[in-house]
Amino acid sequence: MGLGRALKNIRRGKGRSALTLCGVAVGVFAVVVISGIGVVGTQQVTSAMVTMGINSALVEASESGGDIVLTDEDVAAFSRLDGVNKAMPLMASPSESKLLETSLVCYAWGVDQDAKDIISIEAIHGRLINEGDVEAHAMTCVIDEVLARNSYGRSNIVGKKIRLLLAGGYYDFEIAGVAKSGMTGLQNMMSGIIPDFVYIPYTTMQDISGKTNFDKIALLLDGDNADESLTDDLTSEVNQLKNTENGLIITNFQSQKGQLNNILSTVTMVLSLIAGISLVVSGITVMTTMLVSVGERTREIGIKKSIGAENKDIMLEFLLESVLLTAMGSLIGIALGTLVCAVGCVVLEMPVLIPFKSVLLSFFFSAAMGALFGVYPAMKAARLNPIEALRN
Repeated sequence: MGLGRALKNIRRGKGRSALTLCGVAVGVFAVVVISGIGVVGTQQVTSAMVTMGINSALVEASESGGDIVLTDEDVAAFSRLDGVNKAMPLMASPSESKLLETSLVCYAWGVDQDAKDIISIEAIHGRLINEGDVEAHAMTCVIDEVLARNSYGRSNIVGKKIRLLLAGGYYDFEIAGVAKSGMTGLQNMMSGIIPDFVYIPYTTMQDISGKTNFDKIALLLDGDNADESLTDDLTSEVNQLKNTENGLIITNFQSQKGQLNNILSTVTMVLSLIAGISLVVSGITVMTTMLVSVGERTREIGIKKSIGAENKDIMLEFLLESVLLTAMGSLIGIALGTLVCAVGCVVLEMPVLIPFKSVLLSFFFSAAMGALFGVYPAMKAARLNPIEALRN
């Protein structure tokens, strides 16, 4: 019965009630959309970082462990550690490439067939280094897309020849594939050093350099458990295997992933709080609307009191009306905000993610605002003297 009366009273002032509902809806809409952007953004950043090799790590000698060498036995031993899915030997050398008449500074990496998974290389033309290349010590390579475009003006130059400066001499390689630029774990771990990479079989680089050991070992970490604590544990374990305390270090992107997620969460929270201010403003609007309603219904309140209505009945009626206004407005805002988030995700070809936590929080917060800002008008209505009210 109380709910029916509240709805009837809201309908009596249609224009005023509609404006109040819009005010609440706008505030809730802003909170839901901003929260949705934050949720989708965090998911996309995490997905992109996984694509870029976020779950890969590099084991190498520290400054204090310059005499430590990494061998095939270490690759096998590291691959068996808990939290490690794969291990790959890695050679590295600053280089210079010559394509046509173009000479470009680059960085050469000796890898094996697991490079696709461990350092997230993606071939856009041709193929990547395979097991046959490694076993045959083949003079084949995969080049960065930027190198191809800077020399030939196009990305697909599979089958062309490239000359690489390695160990003080130039060597001819056949281009077996062209890799996508800027998305590998190595490029992100070494960002700001040299952006353009060339990948060759590590056995070929060993032959050219005269080395039998490796510069680094790349690890593919368990994606479900890859965090800073796992990195710390693995650092301790690899040092124990090499009988050293701090001779080896492990570099990965997990700390940066956590920092980015924290930044996104903080920005989303701040923006949501700013949007939440509009909910407080809408609460003040609700209070103003209810005060006007009390003034318009003074005679009605006097009649109700004269026939036996108690103060608590009058107060409850106005409180219910206030909460109902904010609840209806918040539902409208939630519906519109959710719709915008869903449509935006579909248009941008992203997975549809709805911030259910923020949706529920917005609803209950707006309802609480309705109750809080409806108290004063309700108390004012309840305290009206019935005789004075009837005179008015």
